[in-house]
Amino acid sequence: MNITNQIHFRNVQGDILGGLTAAVVALPMALAFGIASGAGASAGLWGAILVGFFAALFGGTPSLISEPTGPMTVIVTAVIAELTANNPAETGLAMAFTVIMMAGVFQILFGVLRLGRYITMLPYNVISGFMTGIGVILIFLQIAPFIGQQTPKGGVLGVIQNLPTLIANINPWETILGAITLAILFLYPARLKKVVPPQLVALVIGTAISLTLLSGFEIRTIATIGEITPGLPQFQMPTFSPANLRLMFVNAMVLGMVGSIDCLLTCLVSDSLTRTTHKSNKELIGQGVANLITGLSGGIAGSGATTATVVNIQAGGRTALSGISRALVLLIVVLWAAPLTSVIPLAVLAGIVLKVGINIIDWGFLKRVHKISWKAAGIVYSVVLLTVFVDLMVAVAVGVFIANILTIERLEQLQSDSVKAITDADDQIVLTEEEKQFLDLANGRVLLFHLSGPMIFGVAKAISREHSAIANYDVLIVDLGDVPILGVTSSLAIENAIQEAIDAGREVIVVGATGKVKRRLETLGIAGLIPGQHWMGDRLTALQEGLALVREKQEYSYDGTDKSFPSVG
Repeated sequence: MNITNQIHFRNVQGDILGGLTAAVVALPMALAFGIASGAGASAGLWGAILVGFFAALFGGTPSLISEPTGPMTVIVTAVIAELTANNPAETGLAMAFTVIMMAGVFQILFGVLRLGRYITMLPYNVISGFMTGIGVILIFLQIAPFIGQQTPKGGVLGVIQNLPTLIANINPWETILGAITLAILFLYPARLKKVVPPQLVALVIGTAISLTLLSGFEIRTIATIGEITPGLPQFQMPTFSPANLRLMFVNAMVLGMVGSIDCLLTCLVSDSLTRTTHKSNKELIGQGVANLITGLSGGIAGSGATTATVVNIQAGGRTALSGISRALVLLIVVLWAAPLTSVIPLAVLAGIVLKVGINIIDWGFLKRVHKISWKAAGIVYSVVLLTVFVDLMVAVAVGVFIANILTIERLEQLQSDSVKAITDADDQIVLTEEEKQFLDLANGRVLLFHLSGPMIFGVAKAISREHSAIANYDVLIVDLGDVPILGVTSSLAIENAIQEAIDAGREVIVVGATGKVKRRLETLGIAGLIPGQHWMGDRLTALQEGLALVREKQEYSYDGTDKSFPSVG
């Protein structure tokens, strides 16, 4: 199978225009995310180039634009901060790039194992809380550079603890630049966004103000990106440390998982705009290859970017050529125009990233979630708090666990109503007139145990409860004709009911068990408990046989020689 994206030339003009427009959007974002991550502006640019190029070449979504994104930057920032704090700066940064390579390998494995369709099956309230938490982290981490300060160590907690000191030492001129940047991004006319992206306008205006209006003020120097050396990136040799190996492995897993979720959610946006269907597993392989090469080249990790993808599609981009042309435009900028970016103020970039954090927060869902369900709201806010103050992977794991428990509880309540045990015809089970007649003739001595729908493990208690509710009968009919799935726990509950009936000297008939349901019962050994003639295909025949067995027992009991029920072979 050819895993590279097919590059078509039927839409060359639209693809090149889309790529050029996406490159204009990508430039300020790449610089901002590179600075925010702690790896530097150059790492952000090379991340935008390499992730964009190789994801377009090998991915499964032709119109998708990939580059460093807010969620990926949050994780990379934490990885760099942790590894450089415990190791020499150069070694720590090399290990951080190794984590990006490992994350790429994980993404390739996800694609090879065909896990694409499962990755986006997380409950929405977990995804919402997770993304909102990432947005909050981005906002907090940009407060310091926004007001002209160095970001304290310790992540969000470090910023909160040092907030009084940060405010006391605020740089008013850099704060003004940041505020102007935010004002432009918030107030930019929607009709102009298709012409010139607001991030680029904010970058140019903020830099121009810094170079002209504020250049005469010598109260304090405006912090800028600094010089970026033109040329190709330096190869990063994979670097490991036994003391940090576990930390690197976990962070790589988190980075790969978040990148996969972020990317595949963006693929859905692309599908809806282009009326196409992406190939999720192929896309994961493409993203993995892109992040692996990016890590080797000293760039920060990336994923599918919603804003850039929408801009690309609106400008006419439809094939992988748009993503490739965008990467080539950025490559030209890095090789020949990189020195021009040295005067860009850090406060302007902080304003751009801060706005990204605000946009990531799922405001629409947060306003409504408490109206939907307080349980759903509890999951969302728990995931937000865990994401911000504990750990991203812990947040997702706890959120998914709680959401699944609540879902199982609802399914149990729903499916428990599908477990019915009756000895006479009533409205609990829909029976034909003939079936009702035979059940009534049995005079309560036949227990019809009817199950319907998927029998998941949460239904096992209902099976035991319903069976135990009626003790005075002679023949047990287990009706599985409406059961498509039989879980192990429910199978064991059925086995217990059958075993109890047999131990009490009662006959047992199983009706309607076919396919996987019958194989599951046979695997558990239930087939050995019941004679072959008592495995029946339809309920009417089973009721006829049940009535015959009841009458046989009555005749056997009336002769006065034995009051017990014959044992079953």
